[in-house]
Amino acid sequence: MQHPEVQAFFDEVSHTFSYVAWDPATSKAAVLDSVLDYDAASGRTRHSSADALIAFVRARGLGVDWVIDTHVHADHLSAAPYVQAQVGGRLGIGEHIREVQDTFGRLFNAGEDFRRDGSQFDHLFQDGERYMIGGIEAVAMHTPGHTPACMTHLIGDAAFVGDTLFMPDYGTARCDFPGGDARMLYRSIQRIFALPEQTRIFLCHDYKTADRHEFLHETSVAAERRDNIHLRGGVGEDEFVRMRNARDATLAMPALILPAVQVNMRAGQLPPAEDNGVRYLKIPLDAF
Repeated sequence: MQHPEVQAFFDEVSHTFSYVAWDPATSKAAVLDSVLDYDAASGRTRHSSADALIAFVRARGLGVDWVIDTHVHADHLSAAPYVQAQVGGRLGIGEHIREVQDTFGRLFNAGEDFRRDGSQFDHLFQDGERYMIGGIEAVAMHTPGHTPACMTHLIGDAAFVGDTLFMPDYGTARCDFPGGDARMLYRSIQRIFALPEQTRIFLCHDYKTADRHEFLHETSVAAERRDNIHLRGGVGEDEFVRMRNARDATLAMPALILPAVQVNMRAGQLPPAEDNGVRYLKIPLDAF
């Protein structure tokens, strides 16, 4: 398999890893899961995390073909349009973004001006769609369960799995957000596990564990098959669904889910300004 170079960037506030993946032969690149810094107490946004990624792209002389979000993130705001404005590339997400936009468009009462057809993005990836990063072939795989729109992007031998999997000692994604489904997640993970065992897996998040003292972002199909605490030992679908649903019932909501989804369903654009020139995020009461 082809072997792209990969550079990770970590935002410790949201425990998010963003990536630049590129073809060393052509210097063509993709940016995945970029972060817009957001302070919930003040409502202020900054570009420090994205600027570090952009500086790397420029220092390496990379040409960005794609700016991709693996899904509509619930734990950080996407910096995709800011990254695109600085270094180019086409904004991409999975075609099932339409389902997420419909669900959350209604929840946030986004109004008739909010388009629910995915047209805020330049491209909506279909399951199995092939595309190129320079001379390296990439494949978009629909891997729902955490959300309806989750995609895994396999770029050469590197799989960017979003929130579907974590490090083997931490397990798998939650499935209790609107449109989530533990049974779907199990089946999506089996698709990832069917990839060659040497496939590198790059994670969107890491939260460490009690006995691990460093944040990690890379594992492999072989390691996940063998060691993932939620799936090792031949765990079956029904057993996994019972475990996942029971675990999800104990979890608090992500701290930034309400601001994050409102922004990310708009392809990272902030809501439009109101007649006083100020942009606002809504907080629906007693909705979750």
